[in-house]
Amino acid sequence: MLDDKSFLKFADEIRTRLSFDMSGYKIERMKRRVDLLMKRYGFEDYESYLKVLSNDPSKEKEFFDRITINVSEFFRNPDKWERFKMFLKQEMGKNNNAHIWSAGCATGEEPYSAAILLEELNAPSTFTILATDLDSDALDFAKKGVYESRVLTNINQILLSKYFKKIDEDHWQISDLLKKRINFKRHNMLADPFEKEFYAILCRNVVIYFESDTKDKLYEHFSTSLKSGGILFIGGTERIFNSQRIGLQLIEPFFYKKM
Repeated sequence: MLDDKSFLKFADEIRTRLSFDMSGYKIERMKRRVDLLMKRYGFEDYESYLKVLSNDPSKEKEFFDRITINVSEFFRNPDKWERFKMFLKQEMGKNNNAHIWSAGCATGEEPYSAAILLEELNAPSTFTILATDLDSDALDFAKKGVYESRVLTNINQILLSKYFKKIDEDHWQISDLLKKRINFKRHNMLADPFEKEFYAILCRNVVIYFESDTKDKLYEHFSTSLKSGGILFIGGTERIFNSQRIGLQLIEPFFYKKM
């Protein structure tokens, strides 16, 4: 059976056996992804699929790849990145160091975009980036730093030649200079502790996958993790409706400041 009650039982078993809690995510979205994956292999009930996941590492990997889909590109919404660059420049004028967090970084396009901005501003090496994601495979991909041309469309030729090396007709290798700015680390936003004193947190088009209560908790945690005057950079479809209550001030679309 693929009804909602059976899926919730399946989700409980996933939490116990695979240490992954789906309860904070939008359940209908998770169920839809799992059901499509099951139908691909002809599974008629969650119990049968769960047995395979518990005993077949390749199927377990595919499961996590499917429910934590990573879609990104460099400098998504380019005009907003230009604005973020101005925030970084202002911070450089006030401090000699800054810690930036790219939360839910997927395959690395977001933190590398931030690293390019830091290099273009000649920021000192003490301006660093923590890049985290739940998906270990995505993090491994990000560490290698090889990207297809399709995710580089927002990068002009000057920056492309400066920070990438062409491997073949469709693949580019990121510069080691940018890698030095970034610490990639696995982190589960729904379970692991949050670090503190960030100047900026980038979490774009990630929180939309969570239920309302979980969204509220995450934004509250982000606020706590920012230092006073710090910037939260979110996605275009995301809004923080209780921002004042958790110490954040909307300064313009996409950007909140810690009060």
